[in-house]
Amino acid sequence: MERVTGIGGLFFRARDPEALSKWYEKHLGITSEPAWEQEAGTTAFSPFPDGTDYFGDPHKTWMVNFRVRDLDKMVAQLQAAGIAVTIDPESYPYGRFARLHDPEGNPIELWQPA
Repeated sequence: MERVTGIGGLFFRARDPEALSKWYEKHLGITSEPAWEQEAGTTAFSPFPDGTDYFGDPHKTWMVNFRVRDLDKMVAQLQAAGIAVTIDPESYPYGRFARLHDPEGNPIELWQPA
């Protein structure tokens, strides 16, 4: 069976696409032009039940999870920029997590793999 080799893009609607692209580049280092080159690594693909509260706002139908090398440094950087970030106090066998929202309220999860 032929299989896909990875995620080729993440596309979503935004009220102000230009401003949101700049926010992602400034605070998370994700560039639109040229296309963002990411490091190889594990990618979870996991549909959640319709009634989940894991994404926060029940009107949000997606959440993106970004791998990071050093969760504490990334959180400190975001907080220094005035961005609210919540660190999950629990460490899991597969790593640590933190949560934030972009300026349009979209949920973001940061993951430092174990």
